[in-house]
Amino acid sequence: MATKKDYYEILGVSRDASQEEIKRAYRRLALKYHPDRQPPEKRKWAEEKFKEISEAYEVLSDPEKRRLYDQYGHAGVQQTFSG
Repeated sequence: MATKKDYYEILGVSRDASQEEIKRAYRRLALKYHPDRQPPEKRKWAEEKFKEISEAYEVLSDPEKRRLYDQYGHAGVQQTFSG
C-alpha cells in the first residue's frame, strides 16, 4: 500500500488549526471532490480523494484521535481502529 499522506496536508490546515478551521476545510474539500459532483470519467479518482479527505477529518475532528495522531502518526490511529 502507498504511504499515507499527512492528514493536516490533506485538509490544507496547519498542525495548530482549530476545530472550526478543520471543519471548514473539510466541508470545502468534501464539496469540491464529492463523487456525485464529478463527471463520469473522474468519479473513481474523486471517490478515492473523498475517502482520503473523510478519513483525515474523522481523525482530526476527534480530540483523542488527533492527540494520538499527533503523537504517533498513522500508527497511533490505526491501533484505535483495529483494537
